Amino acid sequence: MSEYTMSPVTQPRKRHPVRTTMLVMLTVVVVAALAAGGYLWHLARTFDSGTNTIANALPDARPEKEAAATDSQNILLMGSDTRDPAGGDARSDTMMLVHIPGDRSGVYVMSIMRDTWVEVPGHGEQKINAAMALGGVSLTVDTVQTLFDVPVDHVAIVDFEGFKGLTDSLGGVTLNNEVAFQSDGVEGEYFPAGTISVKGESALKYVRERYAFTDGDYQRVKNQQAFLRGVISGVLNKGTLTDPVKVSNVVGELSPYLSVDEDLDASAAGALAVSLRNVRSGDVQMFTLPNAGVGISPDGQSIVVPDYAAISEIAAALDADNFDSYAAAVQGN
Repeated sequence: MSEYTMSPVTQPRKRHPVRTTMLVMLTVVVVAALAAGGYLWHLARTFDSGTNTIANALPDARPEKEAAATDSQNILLMGSDTRDPAGGDARSDTMMLVHIPGDRSGVYVMSIMRDTWVEVPGHGEQKINAAMALGGVSLTVDTVQTLFDVPVDHVAIVDFEGFKGLTDSLGGVTLNNEVAFQSDGVEGEYFPAGTISVKGESALKYVRERYAFTDGDYQRVKNQQAFLRGVISGVLNKGTLTDPVKVSNVVGELSPYLSVDEDLDASAAGALAVSLRNVRSGDVQMFTLPNAGVGISPDGQSIVVPDYAAISEIAAALDADNFDSYAAAVQGN
């Protein structure tokens, strides 16, 4: 079994526009908030009326889903720094593949490093985040499908601006911060190690920071996962689920910043929510796609080298719909 501990990578210190996304909140919508019992259909309607539909998001050519995985769902969550994911300047520097098993016993969230060197259909080997610029949402979905040889059932993109309102509606997010750090920039903020609460601009700084770490994107992915755990716990705790105003606010705050494929409408979201009504925060497992460390591409780029053995194991687990066994083996290493 391949290790999933990441090797350090030092990123050149240069400033970019905000490209990290709060797709962790999108996970909450499709995995948690919509599963709030008696408020289900109201939330689904809010989701449907607020979201933007991405035309032709799913490519026509798709790998065949194995019979054992017929009832499972694979949802690709991406981030963009623009409200229009079809725009020419859209980027996707944060990506998660969410797997929901057929028995709805849990949810598996797998982060994919943005510099992972993969085959982009029609464009040869590229960093995975280049797919959005080269061919939009559809090509990005096709790239992920090609990597794992499994179909993506739905795709969703969130604009990071939706993040502040969501954390406000939850009254802040409590999380366990693994590494103390000072966020970059003149308005930087210090985040101590241990249990902390973040909200609004502070939460945005927490999840997007990478320059403060010697291993750059690796720690940022870990922080995003820690934040996601905090958000899911906040949404799924008893106080939230029994407060119709708070639940409605969570979905209402985020949905205007969501873009989804044409099939992920209120009906599909409602059906998914019904099937996930028994999922709780302890049933959601997060990890990062294993890799073989960093390297240099043939054209001189710094890249994350894929661990093809691990990718094959993940693909087999998705095909057989026994991802729980794979996750248990990884965590046991």
